[in-house]
Amino acid sequence: MERIKFSIQLLLLVFLSSIFSNFKIIKLGSCNGINLNDSCISIERKALLTFKQGLVDPSGRLSSWVGFDCCRWEGVRCDAKTSHVVKLKLRKPLAQNPVDDGAIGGEINPSLLGLKHLRFLDLSMNNFGGNPIPDFIGSLENLRYLNLSADNFGGTIPPSFGNLSRLLYLDLNSCFGELSSQNDLLWLSGLYSLKQLNLGSVGLNLASNYWLQTINLLPSLSNLYLPGCGLSNLPPSLSFVNLTSLSVLDLSNNGFNSSLPNWLFNFTSLSYLDLSSNNLHGGIPDEFAILTSLQYIDLSANYYIGGRLSRSLGNLCNLQELWLSSNNITGELTEFIDGLYSCTNASLESMDLGYNEFGGFLPSSLGSLNSLKKLRLWDNSFTGSIPESIGNLTSLEELYLAKNQMNGMIPKSLGHLSALSALDLSENPWHSVVTEAHMFNLTSLRELFVSSTSPTNTLVFDVSSEWIPPFKLNYLFLKSCQLGPSFPEWLRNQNELNSIKLHDTQISDAVPDWFLKLDLQVDELDLSYNQLSGRVPNTFAFQDGALVDLNFNRFEGPLPLFSSNLSTLYLRSNLFSGTIPRNLGSMFPNLANYDVSQNFLHGGIPLSIREMKGLTSLSASDNDLSGEIPLVWDDKLNLFNIDLSNNRLSGEIPSSMGSLGSLLFLLLGNNSLSGKIPSSLQNCTIMDTLDLGQNRFSGKLPLWIGERMSTLLILRLRSNSFTGHIPEQLCGLSSLHILDLAENNLTGSIPSCLGNLSGMTTDILAARYEGQLSVVAKGREFLYQSTLYLVNSIDLSSNKLSGEMPEELTGLSRLGTLNLSMNRLTGTIPAEIGILRRLETLDLSRNQLSGPIPPSMASLTALNHLNLSYNNLSGRIPTSNQFLTLDDASIYENNAGLCGLPLTTKCPGDEETSRPRSAGGESEENDDDEEEGGRFEAMWFYGSVGLGFIVGFWVVCGTLATKQSWRHTYFQFIDGMKDRLVLLIALNAARLRRGSILERRM
Repeated sequence: MERIKFSIQLLLLVFLSSIFSNFKIIKLGSCNGINLNDSCISIERKALLTFKQGLVDPSGRLSSWVGFDCCRWEGVRCDAKTSHVVKLKLRKPLAQNPVDDGAIGGEINPSLLGLKHLRFLDLSMNNFGGNPIPDFIGSLENLRYLNLSADNFGGTIPPSFGNLSRLLYLDLNSCFGELSSQNDLLWLSGLYSLKQLNLGSVGLNLASNYWLQTINLLPSLSNLYLPGCGLSNLPPSLSFVNLTSLSVLDLSNNGFNSSLPNWLFNFTSLSYLDLSSNNLHGGIPDEFAILTSLQYIDLSANYYIGGRLSRSLGNLCNLQELWLSSNNITGELTEFIDGLYSCTNASLESMDLGYNEFGGFLPSSLGSLNSLKKLRLWDNSFTGSIPESIGNLTSLEELYLAKNQMNGMIPKSLGHLSALSALDLSENPWHSVVTEAHMFNLTSLRELFVSSTSPTNTLVFDVSSEWIPPFKLNYLFLKSCQLGPSFPEWLRNQNELNSIKLHDTQISDAVPDWFLKLDLQVDELDLSYNQLSGRVPNTFAFQDGALVDLNFNRFEGPLPLFSSNLSTLYLRSNLFSGTIPRNLGSMFPNLANYDVSQNFLHGGIPLSIREMKGLTSLSASDNDLSGEIPLVWDDKLNLFNIDLSNNRLSGEIPSSMGSLGSLLFLLLGNNSLSGKIPSSLQNCTIMDTLDLGQNRFSGKLPLWIGERMSTLLILRLRSNSFTGHIPEQLCGLSSLHILDLAENNLTGSIPSCLGNLSGMTTDILAARYEGQLSVVAKGREFLYQSTLYLVNSIDLSSNKLSGEMPEELTGLSRLGTLNLSMNRLTGTIPAEIGILRRLETLDLSRNQLSGPIPPSMASLTALNHLNLSYNNLSGRIPTSNQFLTLDDASIYENNAGLCGLPLTTKCPGDEETSRPRSAGGESEENDDDEEEGGRFEAMWFYGSVGLGFIVGFWVVCGTLATKQSWRHTYFQFIDGMKDRLVLLIALNAARLRRGSILERRM
């Protein structure tokens, strides 16, 4: 019992002693004046609160900055031992909602100087509204990390930053709202501890001549980012290399215009190199093989880097990413790929060689790059087939071979690439058949692009209607291949498609019901250039802003009314009938592009078009539309194309069309429009094409066409009732290359200043879109589309023009058609007309031209249509060069003074006359001289033939008679030829006998 008592007392004593000891600790803490719940230094807390007062915090990110313990405030960290603030991180987080910016702004208060132990300061991704970077930041001498990137500061980098000698990390990437070019790097030399420097998009133009020498003074630097700094000068040499620790170098987008410098290859620790988007030129040096630590190389978008990829570059066995796109590199890939093949464990994961001049076959060794995930070889000149070894790249996720000259087979081994998500084989002249075996294990495939550029559709899909693909596509692009004639059944399970393009795939079928039941909502549906028939169901659903292209099929019935969120609807060249829906505008209020041309539509243009505020292109040509053009154009700010040609529209052009400031193409030809051209159209100052031909317009040609539409390329006003002179103001249309004023009632002379139309003298270096237009040439009407920009024509025919043909027209060196027929022109054809070497059509018929056909016209080697009939031309028709092909008599008929072939009228001196030969007369004497001369020539001829025979005979036979070795060789050759001939005859005879025996047996 006593033992139990003792135990209880002992436990009580221990309990009381523990309470007493805790009491002492609390008491001691209170005596020292330190509150354990308040570990923040008060002076630093005040500094932070003052700093907060100067900031604008719209999202309340600093709402936690209350109370005494500042070490627990958001973005603030204190030292665990000293409680001093050592880290301030107020970087704006990535916003899930783009509208909720969450960026801090305002001014940065100098109170931060109270944080004397601050080592880490990150204010990046905020918005300080163009205020300068505070100079006092350079006094925070304990800073190791400073990040002010993307903060929308103004001004320049403070020189005081050079005082931050302990700084290890400095990031000022895009810190200025606008690119400042007035920064230097004189302050940088003081940051001798710096390991990472990022000055991306900071204008360093002032440091362009010394930046490398300054950077070279930072011995500890390992990561250097200077993209888009406007440095422009890449020094070719460096006296000594101090950057021995450099592993990352980004000098992209600086405009360097030089070759790759040799000092680059002294950075033997380099693992990341980005020199993209400059103007570097020359080849890729073999010295790259020295940089064995390289894992990333980007030399893309330099455009002038050429040469070949050598085998030595393939020695970079640690290389993981190689980006060389958009250059001028040539040759084959074999040596380079073979070099990588020699690596024990090649680590290349991404290779982009697109947009170069590579050619030849793809090497089989390509299949040895087992780590490859991305392979981009598009827009080169590779030929042949895809190698079978491609199936070994089991890690491959992207394969882009578009826009090459691959004219061989697509291998079945492609179907082994289970990791492949994107496959682009488009725009190649494939000769291949694609079956299920090509796709049997493409379980990850999401994007499929395949098309052929062969004119004979040599790419065939031979896939069973029962096949179920192992993939679920998001994007399907098949063009110019044989997919039909049936609608592809293997699309039955493709219910995740976002974009469908089956363009020119030889499908001659109706859209099946099962396709509608997939319940797709796509952003693009392109079934154009097929033979699809039947009615278009209205049950298709689309994403906002979707494009639907059903052009050039055989769809029929009324125009389809899809969901109202479309942006583009192309229904051109089908069999649609009925009217354009009256509620078109309310059905498609967001429609930008609408094309129902070349159908069988009637009725008028609906007034509801007024509701289509964002309309940019409206085409309803080649139908049977009637009525007047509605007054609905006032608010179509972005409308650039109106094509209502080839209908039965009447009335006048609405003056409200003059409010279309973006209008480029106005095509109203071949209607029954009347009245005058409204003067409001002069506000359409950027017009490219104005076609009002084949209507009933009247009045004089407006002067403002030449004065206000200075960019006009095509002016077509033919077949109207215009009167008056051709305004000289039209000569100011320097870009004009088609001028058609034919079949009007124009009078006066042809302005000589038309020779100033420089659009018909300047070669066009690149294709440009000008829509489509019917142009009369070679006596016929041609519809030009993609090549319209190459047509150069002046047609002033069927008017009442008078005066002479201006010599200045001969200066239009690119002129292809000149038609001045059926006028009242006088004078002569300009003597220098032969300068127009590209002239294909020249029609000057039914005028009153006189004089001879200029001899220079024989130089018109491109001329294939000529009409000079019904004039007053005289003299001999030229018979040289091009005139040898222009031998139709109708070209020259009804010119009383013309003579010579192909006309039957002979020129003076062409008739044969018999002259009398009297004794002792002059004629007889001349005949004797001619006869004597003939005998002399005959004697020389026969003498030369005899002498040639004798020389030739003795050169051959004499040599054989005197040279025994030659004689033996010659006769051996003759004997051998005889034996081969006899053998050949015998074999053919035997073959013929065998064939006749077989025929008799059958």
